[in-house]
Amino acid sequence: MNERFADIELLRYEVPGFASLPLRQKLLVYYLAEASLLGRDILWDQNCRYGLRIRYVLEAIYTKYSGSKDNPDWQAFVVYLKRVWFSNGIHHHYSCLKFQPEFSKEFFLTEVNKLDANLLPFESIEELTEIIFNPEVMPKRVNQADGEDLLLTSSCNYYAEGITQAEAEAFYAELKMEFDQERPPMIGLNSRLERSSDGSLYENVWHSGGLYGKAIDRICEMLEKARQYAENEKQKVVIDKLVEFYQTGNLKTFDEYAILWVKETESEVDFTNGFTEVYGDPLGLKASWEGYVNIIDHEATRRAKALSDNAGWFEEHSPVDERFKKKECRGVSAKVISAAMLGGDLYPSSAIGINLPNSDWIRAEYGSKSVTIANLTRAYNLAAKDSGMREEFVINEETRQLLNTYGDVCDDLHTDLHECLGHGSGQLMPGVDADALRSYGSTIEEARADLFGLYYIADQKLVELGLTPNEEAYKSQYYSYLMNGLLTQMVRIEEGDQIEEAHMRNRALISRWALENYPKALQIVEVDGKHFVKINNYELLRKAFGELLAEVQRIKSEGDYEAARQLVEKYGIKIDAELHHEIRERYQKLNLAPYKGFINPRYELVKDDEGNITDILVRYDEAYNEQMLRYSLNYKTL
Repeated sequence: MNERFADIELLRYEVPGFASLPLRQKLLVYYLAEASLLGRDILWDQNCRYGLRIRYVLEAIYTKYSGSKDNPDWQAFVVYLKRVWFSNGIHHHYSCLKFQPEFSKEFFLTEVNKLDANLLPFESIEELTEIIFNPEVMPKRVNQADGEDLLLTSSCNYYAEGITQAEAEAFYAELKMEFDQERPPMIGLNSRLERSSDGSLYENVWHSGGLYGKAIDRICEMLEKARQYAENEKQKVVIDKLVEFYQTGNLKTFDEYAILWVKETESEVDFTNGFTEVYGDPLGLKASWEGYVNIIDHEATRRAKALSDNAGWFEEHSPVDERFKKKECRGVSAKVISAAMLGGDLYPSSAIGINLPNSDWIRAEYGSKSVTIANLTRAYNLAAKDSGMREEFVINEETRQLLNTYGDVCDDLHTDLHECLGHGSGQLMPGVDADALRSYGSTIEEARADLFGLYYIADQKLVELGLTPNEEAYKSQYYSYLMNGLLTQMVRIEEGDQIEEAHMRNRALISRWALENYPKALQIVEVDGKHFVKINNYELLRKAFGELLAEVQRIKSEGDYEAARQLVEKYGIKIDAELHHEIRERYQKLNLAPYKGFINPRYELVKDDEGNITDILVRYDEAYNEQMLRYSLNYKTL
């Protein structure tokens, strides 16, 4: 049974194939899953320095409340807590705007005062009350607004209070000069930037014995238990190197781990665990903590393997300038997997495709791993079935039939192209800093990968490889992508707000650029008072995507910050207020939740009379509130 609250719908995902695994592999999954949950508190603290204390108070009120469940304040409080759980903090997981509670301050303070003082690990509640209820305090977790100080106006906890954007950028520009410019580590990835008593800046590194050390030690404990059940020696070495990185915090060790992980492609069970994506940092340097465990889907992997085996062909035939193409595509591996556990920044809201590592030079020299997460995609598709979205927003029956026939297969294929080949394509020019695009880097990188997928999904090569059923199928992806980028993704944004999130900015950028520059191919038309996307020439659209891909790759390869800024600011951010109002009004009549996430399965050890583990069972019946409270109890590390 799915659960709905606010703008969220919670889904469940099954883990196909787990029951038939031998016990050794089940134990590997189990301990890696435990390691994926033990970094939860790290993410909460990264998202906001008050996040853990606020969660603690809210959960204490929730578990000790003895009043009427019909009280409107209580009901609003429960919704607020569920939203905070879902976002791993007090800011929306997508828009980054702070939640405004619909329960009264009086209700909150009354319930706090009923709590045993021993339940509150701090002296004063006044500061937390101000943060929760005052909309002007910490209003946005990640601010990307052009012309503002992105650190002083962001509430994330990657930089100590009072450190300015200019100070941080100068600090890291100087620090980078100390390292190998051809193979630089990802400077700033695993630390909070702080100010010493003499005013100078320094990095407080996340590692065993340092910041987040208690959580990291418990993660390492589970990784070492998992190591006992590793499938091969290579996987053991990967785990050893990851533990070494956690113990030292040395970013060169992290690069060594990433290289070993990329080269280990033989295991049925795989995982990532650590400081990974930089979307939560307004400067795009520091990584949020995430973890997940997966099991390969052999049948579906055929599709991804066909792409990775032909990576060189796609690079060679790319429409980008020859200077920006890789001369050799190395180590590109791709597979379709089933998620077995989601943790950190991948839970409850998760990506459906992942390509790692993020280091440009490691991608160039050693390749990357790309995964498409089939069981999550399947859960999303089931939830979308018969939702009414296509009936409301697709222009005519002919196009709806196109999407109904080819939509699912082309969505999956575009994800594969994006993750497997798009992120791994192209190269930086010598001497170009991987962080040269600064706050626009994430949007440009996502646009680059999306455009790669859009350009190639229409290619005859995919028909020859048996990945698309015919030469018409790609049109379903073009229509659904542009409908989303121009219209329907706006349902996720409150009226009066602009686009903040990097993936949404990327989709808007591509769609609006094509609309403005190729009006013969694409229009927004009005039919009976409603606006729809109308595609007049699909072949011309492919040309548009190729042209924009060439420019976006140039921007990335040359580190052209000003061109990135102009492209994102012009096409990726602002919203037409009247169109926005119309789209949201139409959507609200469908009674749908614009955001979806997942409740994890629960693994239980089965033991014999002597205490030996004989099996591991997977359950799918845990309620959302039960899971969140269990995680707060069992995986509390900070």
